[in-house]
Amino acid sequence: MKKMIQNKFRVMAAALVIALSTLTANAQNNVEVSVGADVVSNYIWRGQDCGGVSIQPSIAVGKYGFSLSAWGSVGIEKEDTKELDLTLGYNAGGFSVAVTDYWFDYGGKYFKYASKETDHVYEATVGYDFGPLSVSWNTNFAGADYYKAKSDGSMDRAYSSYAEVMVPFKLGEFDFSAEVGLTPWEGAYSDGFNVVNVGLTAGKNIKITDSFSLPAFAKITVNPNTEKAYFAFGISF
Repeated sequence: MKKMIQNKFRVMAAALVIALSTLTANAQNNVEVSVGADVVSNYIWRGQDCGGVSIQPSIAVGKYGFSLSAWGSVGIEKEDTKELDLTLGYNAGGFSVAVTDYWFDYGGKYFKYASKETDHVYEATVGYDFGPLSVSWNTNFAGADYYKAKSDGSMDRAYSSYAEVMVPFKLGEFDFSAEVGLTPWEGAYSDGFNVVNVGLTAGKNIKITDSFSLPAFAKITVNPNTEKAYFAFGISF
């Protein structure tokens, strides 16, 4: 009897190992996972200066057009932005939609979601990549995105929005992209309708050895609204 039970356990263990191996193989065949990090000289985002030298790690998991990603930024200086973003997205052909939870560490607690007290900002994105150019629209719909307090102490939601057109092209051995971004109304980016971002990026893989290279990029950004200009350099791992 004892031997029969031992044999059953062996069969069950073998079946479990085979099942796990099959699941692992299927996961490897169907799920795409990417892990990386950028080191940048300036953290410039949508025409805004968010800090100096920063380390920006990322991880993403995707399957059947759906993706879940985490992206963060930690500046070298104490006053630089500390950020954690979680994004759920879907892509089909050139069409894409996404919802992002931006969290900025201003000293508050991460799991604090109370209205008008949270440091989270929630954004909805819709875009389409036509090939020669891509377009996107982004609007904050919840979280810490308000106008200034009114005389009665109440606050109106800003629905801060940002629209962008990007055109990729190639010159020599470099991959370029040109972008123009605007905000349609008063919000986090400007006090009204304004072009807030004009950028040009050049990227190239820097060969380290015969089997290893590092992607690097340089970007010039101008914000016509604030009359500011920035130059940033970054390396991806």
